[in-house]
Amino acid sequence: MTPLKYLQGYPASLQEQVRQLIAGERLGDYLAQRYGGRHGVQSDKALYAYVMALKQAHLKNAPAIDKVLFDNRLDLTHRALGLHTTVSRVQGGKLKAKKEIRVASLFREAAPQFLQMIVVHELAHLKESDHNKAFYKLCEYMLPDYQQLEFDLRLYLTWRDLQSNTPT
Repeated sequence: MTPLKYLQGYPASLQEQVRQLIAGERLGDYLAQRYGGRHGVQSDKALYAYVMALKQAHLKNAPAIDKVLFDNRLDLTHRALGLHTTVSRVQGGKLKAKKEIRVASLFREAAPQFLQMIVVHELAHLKESDHNKAFYKLCEYMLPDYQQLEFDLRLYLTWRDLQSNTPT
């Protein structure tokens, strides 16, 4: 039985359906059919504008974001596809907190829906720090098909792993 490390929290019946797609070499076709194409957000400057547009549309009262960038150091070995951080610095006699969002570089090549999903995820952390019910409700408010996109992103990561392990 093929271990599906990105799908471990899902029901066994769903994992079995994914195994059947993999065995029939249809997982890549499924993803290409649903999520064909790449987005045009390729630079940190474009990513910042993209994030700020989503923030303005859904989270006007959330704290300001000071920095947004694609990060080459974020990857699946660190179990992070995106990261939200608060960097505190002393300026004069005051403590200033700067908020940053970092998105794994693999999203430069991903479908636009996957980039949107990870950005929505990180933006939701501005309001809700934990992955709780309120967090996922906020994600679904910003992106109504968030749950499906999160699942399909896990399928995409599984497919990427299979591609990198396939001899050429």
